[in-house]
This record gives sequence, C-alpha cells and structure tokens, in this order.
Amino acid sequence: MENLIRPIALTRKNALFAGHDEGGRTWGRIASLIATAKINEIEPFVYLKATLEAIAAGHPANRIDELLPWNFKPSS
Repeated sequence: MENLIRPIALTRKNALFAGHDEGGRTWGRIASLIATAKINEIEPFVYLKATLEAIAAGHPANRIDELLPWNFKPSS
C-alpha cells in the first residue's frame, strides 16, 4: 500500500504552492479517485471520463454509490 501512495506524496510536495487552498483539496479528491481506480484495476482516464459524463448527464445524487470505482462497470 505504501508504494501505491508514494507518487501522490511526491506530487503533493511539488504542488504545495501551486495555487489556492481549494485547488489543493480538489487535487486531493482527484488523486484519491485515480489511486482507487488503479487499486480496483480500472483505467483511471476511462473511469473519470465515464463518471464525469454521467454526472453531466444528470446522474441522480441519491445513487452516487453507483459511480464509485469499486462499482464501476466499463462499457464494451
């Protein structure tokens, strides 16, 4: 597990003064989703693209659990 988060810790140091505090929190959320997708053996770009498209298309907020990486079912 330590090896999986090491790149995130290194990038975090490099991005420390890159912008606003909210930008740092947003980066943390995205980095967490990418790492979780990798752990679940999902291509992060495919996962993020499909998830953001579902949200933009009006995916109901009460069914947000369907969009989590471990519930993701890539389309063929």
